[in-house]
Amino acid sequence: MIKFDENEILANFAKIYQKRQQIEAIADRIASKNKVMFVSSGGSMSMLDPFANIVKKYSRIPCERMLAAELVVCDSTFLDEDTIVFMTSKSGDTADTVAAARLIHEKGSKIISVIGKADSELEKLSHECVVYQDGRPQELIFLLLILRYLHQKQYFADYVEFADQLSNLGNVLVQVRKDFDDDARRYAERNANEPYNIFVSSGLLWPTAYSYSMCVLEESLWLPTKSVSSSEFFHGTLELIEEGSCVTILLSSGTTRLLDQRVADFCSKHTSNTNVFDARIADLKGFSEAYRELLDPMILAAMLQRVSRNLEDIKKHPLETRRYYRTVNY
Repeated sequence: MIKFDENEILANFAKIYQKRQQIEAIADRIASKNKVMFVSSGGSMSMLDPFANIVKKYSRIPCERMLAAELVVCDSTFLDEDTIVFMTSKSGDTADTVAAARLIHEKGSKIISVIGKADSELEKLSHECVVYQDGRPQELIFLLLILRYLHQKQYFADYVEFADQLSNLGNVLVQVRKDFDDDARRYAERNANEPYNIFVSSGLLWPTAYSYSMCVLEESLWLPTKSVSSSEFFHGTLELIEEGSCVTILLSSGTTRLLDQRVADFCSKHTSNTNVFDARIADLKGFSEAYRELLDPMILAAMLQRVSRNLEDIKKHPLETRRYYRTVNY
């Protein structure tokens, strides 16, 4: 397997999970707040979006999400002293995110941030912060943080049981990568030079489809890609499908799975290049089946990472190469 180090993956997982007590303590300290908002930029915002959906699904807590750049220019009446704002940034210095944090600070809302680097500008503006550095996956921090908060608000009674089961997630994600790598290689070989890609999903996996299209295929690999939710696919995008069209459906394991399957069934009749990546590939040893949907974003991220590594190898295009992002002014 290309660029695969099982021991490193497990070690990086441990770096996150060993922060469980710290993360839970933060959730306990903010439990008196009664409104939740998610604000960030780009792929970081997409990583947060499933958690906004989780808050809305499991609770009656008022919840909003807003891109940082839009918040800066549009403001929001949702922000006040009873609002918790969750933010994230790998660098901690993303200009739009930092500008939004300054505005949020002025509104008296409490900023809880998850950041890749210590001593960043975003950390200085935050009331509470988790710095993950090499820890992975970052989503695990928010899973613990948000569900513990919901537990304290009397909405997620099974938190302790689920959080205990998460100790095995590192092993699950390693096995997912191993099980999927051959399929990832074949997919990459077939589609490395596709002129146009369509990515589809729904529910907690829609942000994954969106961010992978934008932040990996477009930004990192310069592959033209459209992302569309399964619920919207039949309101326009279906007319683009013809024989040879490259369509990839991320099949969720939750309540919106039937919407994904409807797209897969349609596309398989009209193009032989219909690809389905199923979240249920994961053998969730040690987990209750009731929690499977909550793990979908991390399962698909592990699968898609293998696609990325194989595309990088086939195209001889390092994922870190950029023409414009953080290289020119805009």
